[in-house]
Amino acid sequence: MAEIVNLKLVRKAKARAERAKEAEANRLKFGRPTAETERKRLEEARAERAHEAHKLDDEPA
Repeated sequence: MAEIVNLKLVRKAKARAERAKEAEANRLKFGRPTAETERKRLEEARAERAHEAHKLDDEPA
C-alpha cells in the first residue's frame, strides 16, 4: 500500500529547501568576514578625520 502524502506540506518543504540553498549562495557571494568589516570601518573613520582636519574655519580672523 502507498504512503499518503500531503502535497501542501511537500511543496512548502521544497520551497523552504530552495530558499535555504539560495540564502547559502548569497552568504558566500555577498558576505564579508568580521575582520574585513572592522578594517573597512576603521579606514572610513580615518578618512573622515583627515577630511575634517583639512576643513577651513568659517570664522573671520
